[in-house]
Amino acid sequence: MIQEVIETKLHNAFQPEYLKVINESYMHNVAPGSESHFKVIVVSDSFAGQRLLARHRQVNQALMEELSNHIHALAIHTYTPQEWNEKENSAPDSPMCVGGGH
Repeated sequence: MIQEVIETKLHNAFQPEYLKVINESYMHNVAPGSESHFKVIVVSDSFAGQRLLARHRQVNQALMEELSNHIHALAIHTYTPQEWNEKENSAPDSPMCVGGGH
C-alpha cells in the first residue's frame, strides 16, 4: 500500500512527534480503492527555524519516488511541536474535488 510506504518514509525522515497520513482519494474522481491523493500532517522538531517552503521541499524529497510514480496530489501540513500545540492539534480540512478526471 502506498499509504504505508508514505508513513514509513516520513517517519524515517523526520522522527515525528505526530504523523498522520490520510488517503483522500475518495474525495476525487478516481476509481474506488485508489491511492492517488493524500494529506500528510507531520509534527517534528526537525522543522524548527525553517520556513514553510523548506519544510515542504523536505517532505517532497522524502517522497520523491511516490510523487513521480503513484501520487497525483499531496496536501502537506508541517509543524513544530509548539506550532502544533498552538493550532490545538489540528490541521485544515481539505476541500472536496470540484471536478476533473484526477
